[in-house]
Amino acid sequence: MSINLDQALQTFIVEAHELLQAMEQSLLQLESEPGDQDAIGAIFRAAHTIKGSAGLFGLAPIVSFTHIVEDVLDRIRDDSVAVDAALIAVLLKCGDHMLELIEVVANRGEALGPAALEREAALRAALGAYQAPAGKGESVEIAVAEADTHGEVLWHISLRFGVDVFRNGMDPLSFLRYLETLGQLVEVQTVTEDIPTLESWDPESCYLGFEIDLRSSASHATLNEVFDFVRDECEVRISAVEQAHDDAAVPSTGLVMLPEQQATPAAPARLPATSEAKARDGNYVRVNADKLDELISLVGELVIASAGANLLARSCDNDSLQEANSTVSGLVEEILDGALHLRMIPIGDTFNRFRRVVRDVSQELGKDIDLIINGAETELDKTVVEKIGDPLMHLLRNAMDHGIESADARRAAGKPGKGHLSLNAYHDSGSIVIEIADDGAGLNRERILAKAQERGLVASGAVLTDQEIYNLIFEAGFSTAEAVTNLSGRGVGMDVVKRNITLLRGTVDLDSRPGQGTVVRIRLPLTLAIINGFLVGIDHATYVIPLDMVQECIELDEQQRQSSRDRGYLGLRGEVLPLVDLRDHFNHEGPAARRQNVVVVRYAEHKAGLVVDELLGEFQIVIKPLGKLFGALRGISGSTILGSGAVALILDIPALLNQIVQREARTAQAPQLPPVVGR
Repeated sequence: MSINLDQALQTFIVEAHELLQAMEQSLLQLESEPGDQDAIGAIFRAAHTIKGSAGLFGLAPIVSFTHIVEDVLDRIRDDSVAVDAALIAVLLKCGDHMLELIEVVANRGEALGPAALEREAALRAALGAYQAPAGKGESVEIAVAEADTHGEVLWHISLRFGVDVFRNGMDPLSFLRYLETLGQLVEVQTVTEDIPTLESWDPESCYLGFEIDLRSSASHATLNEVFDFVRDECEVRISAVEQAHDDAAVPSTGLVMLPEQQATPAAPARLPATSEAKARDGNYVRVNADKLDELISLVGELVIASAGANLLARSCDNDSLQEANSTVSGLVEEILDGALHLRMIPIGDTFNRFRRVVRDVSQELGKDIDLIINGAETELDKTVVEKIGDPLMHLLRNAMDHGIESADARRAAGKPGKGHLSLNAYHDSGSIVIEIADDGAGLNRERILAKAQERGLVASGAVLTDQEIYNLIFEAGFSTAEAVTNLSGRGVGMDVVKRNITLLRGTVDLDSRPGQGTVVRIRLPLTLAIINGFLVGIDHATYVIPLDMVQECIELDEQQRQSSRDRGYLGLRGEVLPLVDLRDHFNHEGPAARRQNVVVVRYAEHKAGLVVDELLGEFQIVIKPLGKLFGALRGISGSTILGSGAVALILDIPALLNQIVQREARTAQAPQLPPVVGR
């Protein structure tokens, strides 16, 4: 039972994080539109759900603080409190503190430290200004706990738990503990009539029931909500036994009843909404991420085993075997696509988290900055989403600090006083592209170059393209900031951003126009686990090219090969195509094949041809990381195991193309157009 309870607590923690995130987004929406009733309702429901769930687990510190937040939110709902910037700021800080409570009290089972308790006291005091007056010298909290008996009702609650509540991670006593926070438990009788004999006793089954008398000022609807979590697993009957100024008992007529004198049109209508929400939730199953990773790993091994079986089938002169193997291979491919799709999540959840960052940082800097989000529905691998958050955070903060000018400077430059920062995501050639753009002052090309020459990063007199100069800001310790701020200017961060993106097999570059702004463009693979690859051979070695980067294949005869080898370029339908001879690049010994092939690859706006001996066709590739010993190997991003058991290296196409771009930039004279091939 303790294991199930631990699992239920972890589920509560995960859901609380999601609710707090939704609460934050709704608060930011409310700040821009103070009259948004949907946002107000969403904020209240999030706080109410967290308080109720925390009460079930006996997490008193969370219940106590969240109750005050809920009280203020309730006053916002009934228009007793007006929404302004100061209130939004307080509620955002309350959300931060609730997150800290979840982490410390619920997750680690510890008490808050002195600093956190001091912050909580300040927040309680700030919230107190928005609560209803408590009366003579009484705190609001005491007034809630010790309400005047005029509004109290003696409720009788008849409760019978289902046999599976233990297995489903619920503790029956937690409901009693939570009811104590709503009023006074006058009497509790444990019903044991369903307990079986010792021979048929199941220690994982629940046979308990309770007859409870509760004196509380809580409404019937509030008491009813306590049992929403186990609505389908227990019997609950709630009736008013004694109410102020009314000594008549109310008869019990049904599973969940509402006393006649308290009936309102709104109260019964809440149950169908809950049922509808549960029906919608039933379409989803929460799965532990580790189990999902394990599934992807197993599917990867299945792909390798399927490739091996395919090789054996092709070596046998057995049509039935080959047909059966073809069917299995097709099913494996479908399973692979389905498994990878399970890990695909929209980037919008990550983008939306930055709304709070932009709000807080812009206020800290004294700038008016608006965040614009596009492409929020674009999906990519969950692992990539989790690891791209920190680099994006740093780039956004850097753009707000260094990129976007103050309102006075913008107006002096003929711009609107409000700056704009945009996040955009879209798919391109099997990759996802994330753009962070600002309409600020742009990068100072000459200043970056001078700083790089001063630090010895660029030789004096060297001729660099604008792109190369701008990319110097990603060098370790590079900074042109005149002053160090809390956000940036220490020369720490941009190199880490590039390194983290490179570890994700991605690239980052930027473009800037003086006075108009800067665009940072990150290009990432859709998944880090399994890709479709195109296999090529050189001597007895096999290499893998990501299939989404392959455009076409061309066969070269001996004359074309020699001509292209001398020039390093190939004429392709009027286009000059730079070549990379992989035999030379990877120092393969032995004579080249008589007839060679060119695989035309493209990444972003760059294009090149890879000269290889053999074209071995398309295969699904399970990516295996290289060890630290091979970390400095240029042009290789990973490895894979073929069906034959041999190891093939995966080519790092962006790195190879980048070498070509650098080579072209340093070429003094443009090459002559080589002979044209293709149609």
